[in-house]
This record gives sequence, structure tokens and C-alpha cells, in this order.
Amino acid sequence: MPVSDYVQNLRAHVGHDLLMFPTVAAIVLNDRGEVLLHQRSDNGQWNLIAGLMDPGEQPAGAVAREVEEETAVQIKIERLAGVVSHEVTYLNGDQCQMVNMFFRCRAVGGEARVNDSESLAVGWFPVDALPELTPFTRRMLAIALEDDAPAYFAAPGEAGF
Repeated sequence: MPVSDYVQNLRAHVGHDLLMFPTVAAIVLNDRGEVLLHQRSDNGQWNLIAGLMDPGEQPAGAVAREVEEETAVQIKIERLAGVVSHEVTYLNGDQCQMVNMFFRCRAVGGEARVNDSESLAVGWFPVDALPELTPFTRRMLAIALEDDAPAYFAAPGEAGF
């Protein structure tokens, strides 16, 4: 996965030590109720479209940018589905605490395709026929698919999911 100049500069100072980043993820639905997923080029896993926010960027702008950059699909955000933190250690040893804002979105334009080097494949999947997903991804997806549900967050003292 490409690393921004901002992250490269931070890593030059802290090495592989823990860094906290704001991130976004999109649960994108089409008119058939299918979910947009991509197969990540770094680990081969299927996942939601997601990424780091850039300095000065708003979460809604970041999620729209990430979806279009990775899949060529334009979206309309329907609602904030939740906020949850989780730890990630990358193959190179970089440790991160991601504070992820995940959004339920609707596709409004574009044709889903691999649009950058972060994806091996991109596709629409029926909710009852998803590829293998991590439990974390399945939980975000389930929360976002609940119609009219309030945004998820872990209560003070809870670990989240």
C-alpha cells in the first residue's frame, strides 16, 4: 500500500512504534442491496473500502475520496454508522491504533473497477454471499446494514468489538 508523505515523516521519527491515526471506512450499497468490497493488494484479504484521513481533511470527504480512488465509484453518504478503535500491525512491523469512522453509503455513479495499486480486485457482493471477511469487518458491516440504527460507539470503559 502506498504510504503518504505525512506517514513517512512520522515513521522516520518513531520507527515501528505505535502511532494513532484517524481512518474511515465505507459500507457502500448499490440499488440491488449489494456491498462493494475490494481485495487488498498487501494481504489478499477482502475488505471494506477504507483508508487514512489526510491532514486537514474531514471524515466525509476522506471516505468519498477513498471510495473513488480505490474503486472509481462515487458515493452519497447516508449516515455515520459508528466509531471504533482497533490495533493493526502491518507486515513490515509498523504498529497502529486506528480510530475508524465508518459510514453507510449509497453508490451514485461510476463503474466499480480496480482503480489504484491498493486493490487486486473490486466487486459487488450480495449480503448473503460475501467472501471471507474478518470478524471486525463483518461487525462493521452488520452495524451499518441495520436500518435507522444509531451510530455505534463503545461506552466508556468498554473495549468495543
